[in-house]
Amino acid sequence: MTSGRRTRYSFGPAFELDTHDRLLTYRGKVVPLTLKALEILVILVEHGGRVVTTDELIEQVWPNTFVEPNNLAQNISSLRRALGERDQDTRYIETVPKRGYRFVAPVVQAEAAASSWSRPDAPPNGISARVPETRYAQSGDVNIAYQVVGDGPFDLVFVMGWVSHLEYFWMEPTFARFLRRLASFSRLILFDKRGTGLSDRVAALPTLEQRMDDVRAVMEAAGSRRAVLLGVSEGGPMCSLFAATHPEKTLALAMIGTYARRLKAPDYPWGPTLEERQAFYEEIQRDWGGPVGLAERAPSRLHDPQFRDWWATYIRMGASPGAALALTRMNADIDVREVLPTIRVPTLILHRSGDRCLRVEEGRYVASRIPGAQFRELPGEDHLPFVGDQDALLDEIERFVAGFHNPDHDRDRVLATVLCGVTEPRAAQNGRDASEVVMAAGARERLLALVRREVERFRGRLVRPDGSACPPVLATFDGPARAIRCGATIAEVARRFGCPIQLGAHTGECELLGDTIRGLTVDTALQVATQAPPGDMIVSRTVHDLVAGSGLKFRNCGLHIRPTDEAELSLFSVEV
Repeated sequence: MTSGRRTRYSFGPAFELDTHDRLLTYRGKVVPLTLKALEILVILVEHGGRVVTTDELIEQVWPNTFVEPNNLAQNISSLRRALGERDQDTRYIETVPKRGYRFVAPVVQAEAAASSWSRPDAPPNGISARVPETRYAQSGDVNIAYQVVGDGPFDLVFVMGWVSHLEYFWMEPTFARFLRRLASFSRLILFDKRGTGLSDRVAALPTLEQRMDDVRAVMEAAGSRRAVLLGVSEGGPMCSLFAATHPEKTLALAMIGTYARRLKAPDYPWGPTLEERQAFYEEIQRDWGGPVGLAERAPSRLHDPQFRDWWATYIRMGASPGAALALTRMNADIDVREVLPTIRVPTLILHRSGDRCLRVEEGRYVASRIPGAQFRELPGEDHLPFVGDQDALLDEIERFVAGFHNPDHDRDRVLATVLCGVTEPRAAQNGRDASEVVMAAGARERLLALVRREVERFRGRLVRPDGSACPPVLATFDGPARAIRCGATIAEVARRFGCPIQLGAHTGECELLGDTIRGLTVDTALQVATQAPPGDMIVSRTVHDLVAGSGLKFRNCGLHIRPTDEAELSLFSVEV
């Protein structure tokens, strides 16, 4: 805390309002309120006994912004619920018709030194106890809410799973303590993924690829060139994809209670079945607004009334019922198993042995697939990292990040989606006249110009193979959905040119040296392309699994390739 004086007001049986840190407590425990509601309460308490007009409140709480009076009334209503107003005997805020509001309860004012903070969840030295300022980063045409806390020697991006709400993070003392501890040894960057919390609501919830773009946008807005990524639960797969795709931006990777695939499969026996997920979908539809999912995520706090109320409010503020359901359905399609072996940054996996939401075997599996990853199994059954023994987790993270300084890893080895296009007359191999598919020189030039334009438009990069002839289309993308949309556009326009082209895409580890690329992924993409009928596009199962929730449609075309003697990849046609 900084030096200086703070003002505290006491009222009611045991309420205490700290105007400096915008915190309302009851018997020492934080009362969850939005920042706007807290600002309204501070104004009313500071003017105790006097009417504060509706116009005054709106001007002070929402300066230079048009706000409907109903917005103010809703905040007043939430304040009354938080204060426990039920009848005239427990009245704190009086409505003065056609004028405004008045705080009518007796108030005792006390001055206290800012350094006298003594609550058990006190922040570490130098970290403010007040809710951090929320800012916005532009990711495409979407605004992403983010906060920056602390001034440590390196940046740490915290990626919360499922739904989130930045300002409600800080309303639960144990969560606030967890974040402040992270900020005591790093410059902590927090954000709400698009469609949740304080970020823009969107028509379609984000894919892993879009979430990766949002992290990149937030890092740029916060002035972060490289950061440690810390992913919780469903935040882990996204962080894995980011670390593999952008090793130049990733200092290290840590994941808590994470997974590689959300649903059960013959070679991944730990996830829930489709029937079990369907039961959870029905719970969301039926009970959203209450403490949905708490029994699996925080069993040790399940019967704590205050924590249940906070959790119910937190997830309700984080997403609407429809958005929560859509996000949960999309997460069920996540599968990053093929991404994990391509991660080349220092990695730590933490998992509690009795985690009821994601089994500890899932954490072990993730660690086993990432080269050089450290795995730490800790006691406990809570999934939420700030519930239970949070210090055990935080100690491991702090030791991990203190153990390296600018690790030397090969930034030229990256995860990329390779789009390959060939123009060999495959149809001729099936008995058709080769002249039907061999393009004229002029048409080929038009095709190459099209390829250059579309690859640039979809943020790709044209490359050439190391030591072999270059096919007409060879490009890398940092997101598979962009590669597919680029390929589909090229295929459609090429058909109109009378230049049928076979297109294929595969995601894997590549070695990039300038504009030269090499590695098994390039050979695999070429194999995929040669299986496509002229004018069509085919992708590997790896690509198919990484674009869950993108809206892209596929058809299992019944074909397979073998990039290695051990591996067999199913192929899928892209349906435009």
